[in-house]
Amino acid sequence: MGTNSTMIPSTSWFTPKRLLAIFCVINLLNYLDRGAIASNGVNGSQRTCEGGTCKSGTGIQGDFNLNNFEDGVLSSAFMVGLLVASPIFASLAKSVNPFRLIGVGLSVWTLATLCCGFSFNFWSIAVCRMLVGVGEASFISLAAPFIDDNAPVSQKTAWLAIFYMCIPAGYAIGYIYGGLVGNHFGWRYGFWVEAILMSPFAILGFVMKPLQLKGFAPTDSEKALTLGTVASEVSDVGASNGKDEALSLKAEFRDKSSHEPSRSKCTILDQFSRFLKDMKELLLDKVFVVNVLGYIAYNFVIGAYSYWGPKAGYSIYNMTNADMMFGGITVVCGILGTVAGGFVLDFMTNTISNAFKLLSIATFIGGACCFGAFLFKSQYGFLALFAVGELLVFATQGPVNYVCLHCVKPSLRPLSMAMSTVAIHIFGDVPSSPLVGLMQDKINNWRTTALILTTIFFPAAAIWFIGIFLPSVDRFNEDSEHEVSSVERTSTAPLLEENTAETSASGQSREC
Repeated sequence: MGTNSTMIPSTSWFTPKRLLAIFCVINLLNYLDRGAIASNGVNGSQRTCEGGTCKSGTGIQGDFNLNNFEDGVLSSAFMVGLLVASPIFASLAKSVNPFRLIGVGLSVWTLATLCCGFSFNFWSIAVCRMLVGVGEASFISLAAPFIDDNAPVSQKTAWLAIFYMCIPAGYAIGYIYGGLVGNHFGWRYGFWVEAILMSPFAILGFVMKPLQLKGFAPTDSEKALTLGTVASEVSDVGASNGKDEALSLKAEFRDKSSHEPSRSKCTILDQFSRFLKDMKELLLDKVFVVNVLGYIAYNFVIGAYSYWGPKAGYSIYNMTNADMMFGGITVVCGILGTVAGGFVLDFMTNTISNAFKLLSIATFIGGACCFGAFLFKSQYGFLALFAVGELLVFATQGPVNYVCLHCVKPSLRPLSMAMSTVAIHIFGDVPSSPLVGLMQDKINNWRTTALILTTIFFPAAAIWFIGIFLPSVDRFNEDSEHEVSSVERTSTAPLLEENTAETSASGQSREC
């Protein structure tokens, strides 16, 4: 394998760096939306009554009169759509071009976010948030494999880290954005502006020439052959290599054509059977399972931090500008920590075993710093130690996703990313926001609630520590289930810009 691993054709407008930049902006907007709905400006506060005097609520919580539990449910509502749609988009990638699926998902996201601004009660905005999750599912499942395909071999984790850096950066900018827009124009404008910003990228997903993922054969629409095209190829082959090879190519085309009608007989049951087979392979992979279990525990804490952080800071330390403070710390530490984690793993040599070492050490020390921060009585002591803790815990983003992508064969990467996403949300941040809200309703002490929550970092570190001792193999270059036929090769423009001569094209067959 050479120093580059680009799957982008040389004639494409995209360069690998442009692809990374566009995907980073999209990811930033996805998480800006999550940060905005958690901000005090958009999320708001409950109606309060003290001494016979009542103060009206603000934002979504005030307008729809939500308690903390309902408010926590609202933050996780979009996960319902995400959890259902992620495996579907991952499975569709075998029969529909993944780049087009991203365009479909971004279009749904744009329309659903626009409708959030027109919601009129708790249930209407909850349904819209679910649809936002459906839209986000395609991008989350498919973007990382595209980046992994096109990143230089020696910088794969760094490129993934740059992409995942947009998670804390998006959350942080969302806190600030939500506070500014919500306080000056109203919370509904926050959603409308997001929809406008995402719409050009949704359109781009349909108008740009689609790219192909490693491990997947081109879809029929992209590799359709005419008899004239094949005849031309046959004559060229015959002229250069003799009649025997020409006749062989003709026979291959006839054999391929004779199977075309059978493809139309594929049923939902066949597709579901293949999905179950792929799922079984994933769940029997110990490296994948251990990686995801640690990620679940980690995301349980991060999800609750991201949603309740500003309110906890406001309550414990009387931060009048909690959105700005938490937003500022998260954006700086998130960017620096995430990028640093990727570069450190590349420096160590990006192997799965080294990734687990970095995951366990960074999470344990980072968790200890965050726990110590909440023990401080001083606001400045808290901010300093909490910043160090966030710097370390965000260093895990590149390595944890590197393991997800490289512990499985190429054709399983979208499903690996999809099921990792489903697991960390359904067992991680989906229950954590309402559970922390419920715990706070019972305890009524944000410091104690935050300390209990932070201890969950330590089981995450322990689980990832186990991964160091598991036998692991990087399967990025492993052949997929079916080789692409010579007819498909001759009819499809080469996608490997520099490695065509070194690496044979491989793909997932669409036949049932």
